[in-house]
Amino acid sequence: QVQLVESGGGLVQAGGSLRLSCTASGRAFRRYGMSWFRQAPGKEREFVAGIRWIGGDTYYADSVKGRFTVSRDNAKNTLYLQMNSLKPEDTAVYCCAATNGPISYYRYEYDYWGQGTQVTVSS
Repeated sequence: QVQLVESGGGLVQAGGSLRLSCTASGRAFRRYGMSWFRQAPGKEREFVAGIRWIGGDTYYADSVKGRFTVSRDNAKNTLYLQMNSLKPEDTAVYCCAATNGPISYYRYEYDYWGQGTQVTVSS
């Protein structure tokens, strides 16, 4: 069992930056692939970025490539998402998720979810 808690969301102006954190408790955090998803009002939950537990390979949605960076610190059981050059369309609730399998763009492949943290980008 893994429990996930996000933090770091808030209100920021367009062009600004935020850093989200996801702290995991429970067993064997380092064995899980970890990803960030987001959901804007009236929209489907979508994949943002993911990182494998072996090798640290990273994956990004096209909409955030070059602006967001995903990383993890297994010693601290923490996943991060550095978000730069934020745009109003990045406004959403951001959730972290853990999977026993490979990193997937589909939310149904994930076993554990956090509650989410709100990110609001003003124009």
